[in-house]
Order: sequence, then structure tokens, then C-alpha cells
Amino acid sequence: MATGADVRDILELTGGDNDGPISKKDLINSDKKKSKKAAETLTFKRPEGMHREVYALLYSDKKDAPPLLPSDTTQGYRTVKAKLGCKKVRPWKWMPFTNPARRDGAIFHHWRRVAEEGKDYPFARFNKTVQVPVYSEQEYQMHLHDDGWTKAETDHLFDLCKRFDLRFIVVHDRYDHQQYRKRSVEDLKERYYSICGKLTKVRAPSGTEPKIYIFDAGHERRRKEQLEKLFNRTPEQVAEEEYLIQELRKIETRKKEREKKAQDLQKLIKAADTTTELRRAEKRVSKKKLPQKRETEKPAVPETAGIKFPDFKSAGVTLRSQRMKLPSSVGQKKIKAIEQILIEQGVDLNPMPTEEIVQMFNELRSDLVLLYELKQAHSNCEYEQQMLRHRYEALLKAGSGGGSSTPGGEVQSWPSVDDIKVEAKEQIIDVVGAPLTPNSRKRRESASSSSSVKKVKKP
Repeated sequence: MATGADVRDILELTGGDNDGPISKKDLINSDKKKSKKAAETLTFKRPEGMHREVYALLYSDKKDAPPLLPSDTTQGYRTVKAKLGCKKVRPWKWMPFTNPARRDGAIFHHWRRVAEEGKDYPFARFNKTVQVPVYSEQEYQMHLHDDGWTKAETDHLFDLCKRFDLRFIVVHDRYDHQQYRKRSVEDLKERYYSICGKLTKVRAPSGTEPKIYIFDAGHERRRKEQLEKLFNRTPEQVAEEEYLIQELRKIETRKKEREKKAQDLQKLIKAADTTTELRRAEKRVSKKKLPQKRETEKPAVPETAGIKFPDFKSAGVTLRSQRMKLPSSVGQKKIKAIEQILIEQGVDLNPMPTEEIVQMFNELRSDLVLLYELKQAHSNCEYEQQMLRHRYEALLKAGSGGGSSTPGGEVQSWPSVDDIKVEAKEQIIDVVGAPLTPNSRKRRESASSSSSVKKVKKP
């Protein structure tokens, strides 16, 4: 009796799970086995050597068809595919529509979903209109009358403002300048906002003060004039302005440095004064104290201005000579300067560290540091003073270099050096008109050349 394994062997097929002889149960439950086999054939396994991403393009875990379009939605690790063909698409229809913002009754067509048929145009909510006030004949005669404006011209202005939503540039372009007077944009704005303010004030309920917008036409004209002047500048004027701005920044930085140095100098002077007062007070107290108390109690060392020596209050035995060591905050330049001054004065660099010698030696070095800082500040001030003196002399020489002639023929000479020195104490030198700017140099050279060519005629 042939078995299923024999048949599969003849047909060169792989063996199944049950390779035994065919029984009665197999014939009876043949439909169930077919369904199981059909279910087993649907379970695909990724072939060896194929990447997971490539296999995912073919089939998913739910045995869906491959996606036709990429999707942007992500849920977890895997990217959800766009499932097309599962449901019916939403029907679209080519239908007419009207825009509520237009009043000419124009009808347009576009594609829209069938479910939205009959609804309003979705972009109609963006149609915002300006509420232009309307006045009556009586209100105009009582409150809005103006000698420079007629009622017809005012009606024409408000009609244009309502049509173009207060776009005054467009209103000025569409304004009828042939029938009415020629008006500027500022005139139109001033007339419109003055009428709006008057109507708001008249129509406001009694006892309330409404907020009225006031348009300053003069300020607007001046602003536009300044912008026009700024736009019409020549390249030479732009270069001169940039030069003056750089000079102003340099002056401000030098001013800040001088103020900082002055503050540091004041701190040094104040610290020196306080140190002197503390020493005087300490001497007075030490004279009044008894010799026994002087031996038992150590005198308090006042805080010096130049060097602040650390206090050794730790437990254990310490050497008194450690109190004479300079702290790490003192720089090498100051240490060398202190040693040089001590050598010049014949003072030992390492004296005997008794109580009084330690105190006096520390005070001496603190005063030397203060003296060194004051000398350095004094030299900086002298250097700045000399530099300013040279600049001042250069300005005087540049100012007294030539003269100019008046239209009447009289020679107008520049002021002398003595006159400038006398007037410089009371006057403030303007940086904009300084003789070191590029344009001022050119003007001075041209003036000097013209004065040398022209000759003065005697009457």
C-alpha cells in the first residue's frame, strides 16, 4: 500500500508533518487540513540575506498590500503605511461659488467636496472692513464745517476712504485733483481724523471722555523732510558722518577710562587717609595703655590700604616671621618696586621679626605699595595731560592757518592763538565742526587757495 510519503518522493516534494499511511480520519478531516495548510502558506518568512526594510516593502505583518504612497504618521518603531483602497474616497465636485467680499456678483468655480456643497466660502472670514463714520447734513453744518474744505470735497474724501479701506496712498492717487484743490497725504489724513475725533466727541454719552486719535500733520511733514534729506545725502557727507561717529565713540571710551582712573585714584587717596587716621588713633590708645597690658594683649593691626596681610589664627605653633610674608595678591612688579625702594633707603629686607618690627615693617611696605600706585596714576594723568595739550596746540595751529575774504573786499582773518586760549575756557568745542574732519579740511584748503589768488583792492 502506497503512502503519502511515497507519492511525494516520486514527485520530488518535501515531506510533511505526517508521513504515515493515509487513514480514515485523514479523508474525513480533509477540509480542515486544507484550511490549515492555506493558513500556513500565508505566513511568509524573510529570506536569508534580505534586509528587513526591503522585506517590509513587500508585505507587512497584517498581510496588507505594499503601499503606493509614503506616509508621514509614525507610531512607535515602525512607519504606518498609507492604506489606500480600504474605503471609498470622498467625492469631489466642480461647483460654483461667490466671494462675499465682492459686490459685483462675480461667480467663480473650483473643486470642492460634495459634503461641503452649499456652505459659505471658507476664506470669507478674512474679509475685514474698516468702519468709516457717516455724518448727516446737520452734523456737518454744526460741527464739521471748515473754510478750507467744502462739503463736496469732504464727501469725496470719505467716499475714497471707504472704498480703499483708509489706504491713504491709494486715496491720494485716486483723488480728483482737477476738480478740487491739490492736497497732500498729510492734508487728507488731518481732515479725516479731525472729523472722526469731532464725531466721536459729539456722539459720546454725557459724562464720559472718549479716546480720540489726534493726527499731527506737522510732525509727519517734518519726518518726511528728514527722511528725504537723509536719502539725498552725498557720498562725502556719508563718509564724514561715519568719521564723526567713530571719533565720538573714541571720545566716549577715553572719557570712561578717565572716569574709571579718577575713581581708582579717589579710592587710593581715601584709603591712605583712613590708614593714617587709624594709625593716629592706635598710637593714642597705645600711649594710654599700661605696660603690663601691652605685654599681655597684642595690639590690633589695622587694615592697610596697599597690602592686606592675612591673620594667622590657626591652632598650633606659628612663626612670627610668617606675618611678614607678602600675600599672593601682590604682583611681581610691586614686589620688585618695594625691594628696590627698601634697598635705596637702606632698610633690611628681612629684619628681626619682633612684634613691633613686624607691625612697622608691614605698614611700611603697605605705604610703599600705596606710593607706587599713586605715582603710577600720577604718571598716567601727566601723559594724558601732555597728549591733550599737543592735540590742543594742533587744533590752534590748524585754526590760525589762513583767512578768508568777505564779498565787500575786506579780509577776514582767523582768530589768533591768544584769543582762542582766552575763549576756550568759556566755550565748548563742537566735535562736528572740528577742523580735523575730511570736509572741513577740504573747505579750509579751498578757502586758503582762493584767498591767496585774490588781491585786495585799495579804494
